[in-house]
Amino acid sequence: MRKNKFMLLSLVFAVLLVIAACSSAPTAQPEPEKTTPQEEQKPAETEPKNENSTPEMDFDMGGRTIKVVAWWDMEIQGNNPDNIQRLENLEALKKKHNFNIEYVSIDFGEYQEKVVASLMAGEPLGDLVRLGKNYAIPALTKQDLLWPVDDYIKNDKVFNQKTTKEYMQYEGKGYGFTEDQSSFINGIFYNRTLMQELGLKPLQEYVDADEWNWDTFISVAKQANKDRNNDGKLDTWGLAQTGLLEPILYSNEASLTKEDKQNLEDPKTKEALNFLSKLATEKVGRASEGGDWTEPSTFFRQGNTLMYSGAMYEVEGIMTDMKDYDIGFVPFPKGPSATAYHSGESRYQAITIPKAVENPEQLMYIWEKINEIDSIYEYPGQSTLETHLTDEADINNAREVAEGMLVLDHNTFPSLPFWDFDAELKEGVSVSTLIEKYKAPFQAAIDEVYK
Repeated sequence: MRKNKFMLLSLVFAVLLVIAACSSAPTAQPEPEKTTPQEEQKPAETEPKNENSTPEMDFDMGGRTIKVVAWWDMEIQGNNPDNIQRLENLEALKKKHNFNIEYVSIDFGEYQEKVVASLMAGEPLGDLVRLGKNYAIPALTKQDLLWPVDDYIKNDKVFNQKTTKEYMQYEGKGYGFTEDQSSFINGIFYNRTLMQELGLKPLQEYVDADEWNWDTFISVAKQANKDRNNDGKLDTWGLAQTGLLEPILYSNEASLTKEDKQNLEDPKTKEALNFLSKLATEKVGRASEGGDWTEPSTFFRQGNTLMYSGAMYEVEGIMTDMKDYDIGFVPFPKGPSATAYHSGESRYQAITIPKAVENPEQLMYIWEKINEIDSIYEYPGQSTLETHLTDEADINNAREVAEGMLVLDHNTFPSLPFWDFDAELKEGVSVSTLIEKYKAPFQAAIDEVYK
């Protein structure tokens, strides 16, 4: 078990140092070997430096206050050894470069409107502003309202390279960055206790055999749909929800839109739509009882539903509410055209620098040096995963889908009739009919933003 391994290694290392120190007896020192002048001048070997780290810069910001804007308070908390290092770095940087920092939090419900309005007016609310990709690219980048940051994110020990080079791209340039090396993790939480009660094959065995795909997923869900007391009604269910369009898309490496074009006719997308149609028409998932968007999670927490498609940020609540159950985690099953397991996100966000802000290179340097630390963790998200997941296989599953995270772009287009499309698909309207009906409205919604 890797859980708390990084803490154990530190303890073992410290003990070994004490043992080594105590065991050294006061013996006569040997004669030093004769060395040549060249050998005497040879420097001691040191740990190799990160070659991509930005060289030290010397500048004075004149007492300027750097404002960091988000829909939550991004102030660094000294709640773990990594963050303590970041706070120490920040204090040293403030003294050296003569600046202060302020963290501005704006309510999520009005965040987009306020921040975009400030950018359009040329009076940004902050120097470092967190933006959602869905309303920043291309709507803001095509108007030249944000600085490209490609030249400043070369330190891969600090900056998440995928954020700038893949997720926040527009016309070959990257406009967002983050020091967060972790990814959004979602997949299938499942009730191992119920699985064993029902006598089902362990889900992890499908993953280990590379057989965790759409077919086995449906098979498992149907096997768990049981009337165990013979009253003519189901009392256990295999799947907590039916609204799975987005995870089905990313699990097949498909999408509804692709840059400035609708993507409904792509073969991968057709496969995904046909699979969701099958789930709906064969009534695989647990039917709604009239609840809101939290209903599937509520179903799962009742303990009588085997699988729930959810995100890792829910794990603490799930574990708290289901203390009497053994909960596992597997990837969302792999689609027929996919090359790997994936997690996905359709509202990705990152930090940006408004074009009206001067000296972006100084801001990027400061952000880099704040976060240039020697982390105690072996991999991103280790603390969360090893605190809440009890099985090594579950942790490895989470890390695998994080590595393969994809970003879907359909939320970029406000007029795109996503929910109407999704509703008709779940009602059983044929995929071919839906594609013909919606490809023109989809393209019109895309053109509204791009053209």
